[in-house]
Amino acid sequence: MSDTPTPPPPPQSPYEQSPALSPNDEKLWATLIHIGGIFFGFIPALIGYLILKEKGPFVRAHTATALNFQITMTIAYVVGSILTFVIIGIFILIAVWVIVIIFSIMAAVKANQGQPYTYPLSIKFVS
Repeated sequence: MSDTPTPPPPPQSPYEQSPALSPNDEKLWATLIHIGGIFFGFIPALIGYLILKEKGPFVRAHTATALNFQITMTIAYVVGSILTFVIIGIFILIAVWVIVIIFSIMAAVKANQGQPYTYPLSIKFVS
């Protein structure tokens, strides 16, 4: 037995993976990402996916689903914008806007309840 104390553990690097989120935190973040898509498009889903994908399977599934939907709707917005020269583009933009609001609220409610949700009308870019 020596009198030297045991060395303290090395400091944790800021780049190391942090522990998983609690189920309530996963539900909260998933809900916020779905709601954020209404106001900011695909940005909240992209940031959420990049930051939270390793924090738990529930939040990963919801962020990936939200990202796929928001990218699909961004493509629809671009097509509608191009077609505004032909009158149909205005109707496409209005329809996409309504679809984003309705489906994002439905997804946020499901996420808050802890249930999985798959957006209709979305192309799967990220899994």
